[in-house]
Amino acid sequence: MRKLLVLCLGLVSSVFAQKFEGLALTPPMGWNTWNTFASNIDEFMVKETAEAMIKNGMRDAGYVYIVLDDTWSAMTRDAQGNLVAHPEKFPSGMKALGDWLHARGFKFGIYGCAGRKTCGGYPGSWGHEYQDALKFAEWGVDYLKYDWCTAGDANPKDAYTRMRDALYTAGRPIVFSICEWGGSKPWEWAKDVGHLWRTTGDIMDCYDCKQRWEQGWKVILDLQYSQVQPADGQGNGIGQYAGPGHWNDPDMLEVGNEGLTFAESRAHFSMWGILAAPLMAGNDVRSMSPEITAVLTDKEALAINQDKLGKQGWRFRAEPEREIWVRELSDGEWAVALLNTDDDAAELTIDFSHGWWFLGAKECAVRDVWDKQDVGTTKQIFKKSLAPHDVAYLRLKPLK
Repeated sequence: MRKLLVLCLGLVSSVFAQKFEGLALTPPMGWNTWNTFASNIDEFMVKETAEAMIKNGMRDAGYVYIVLDDTWSAMTRDAQGNLVAHPEKFPSGMKALGDWLHARGFKFGIYGCAGRKTCGGYPGSWGHEYQDALKFAEWGVDYLKYDWCTAGDANPKDAYTRMRDALYTAGRPIVFSICEWGGSKPWEWAKDVGHLWRTTGDIMDCYDCKQRWEQGWKVILDLQYSQVQPADGQGNGIGQYAGPGHWNDPDMLEVGNEGLTFAESRAHFSMWGILAAPLMAGNDVRSMSPEITAVLTDKEALAINQDKLGKQGWRFRAEPEREIWVRELSDGEWAVALLNTDDDAAELTIDFSHGWWFLGAKECAVRDVWDKQDVGTTKQIFKKSLAPHDVAYLRLKPLK
């Protein structure tokens, strides 16, 4: 009997693993309601946003997941214990909204929570995992962001695995986004549970500030490296746990939000590309500037983020006024971000002949992604004047 049970569990695990195949092979891209709108959401605003993303090119650039964050539901479940849409915010219901998004080439994302209540005080999924997963499947949900409020002393791995199993049982392929904030080191256990997992507390639209559980993007960037120090000092921290189908998630984008300068927005976007991070825009795309639109839809920058090799980048050098981050790409190419960490403008340089061991002896052509210029080769010293907290974003291609 014991051997039979072990065999059955093994077969179930095999089926589960197969259902993960093919999802999130590159970092998911989309838009989430929270960073700009928080609880002030409704179906009219969501539809306006989707229409704007069609017109400004975001959908065609790959931002296909439209994700409703917290407060989309009614404050209580119905008589049968089901989650229901907030009657005033989403009077047409979730199924109708999902169908509307699908008809326009988007995928439908929704928010849930592993605790008894969401972070906003709405019904959580604790004890309702299978019921909620079936409802998500019925509504045509393609992406689930699953939070970690009011979970008490529950074990995160157990709680998230329970929802994973519920999603599999429901039978609809759904990208599973684990939003546990990194407290239990999910990079060590979440590969077989979800497709992406948050690595830190929440992001906010500033460079390096801290406020309760929220942090600026540079603080979060540094944590991607410092949370796990490689033994040889040359590796990529928690990046060693990420790859196609399983991504570290340093949280959503603040690109274009008012707390960032344009240079900081561009650098933020570049660094999330180096990290092979999911790209969930969080600004009001209905009214963003042409400059921010150009950043979010830049084909060369997106190609780095979406590179099929799926390796997360790492910090190569950290000095008083600059940091250099690198990411290995497919076909022997590399992405390089030269970040001005100073509060003043500065001319920064890269001498590729000093310590760039991972390039080997090959000479590489150097392409400036944001300036759209070929700027020589790695046999030359690269120089660029950068605004405070701005970045030079480079792609290196081996010469034949």
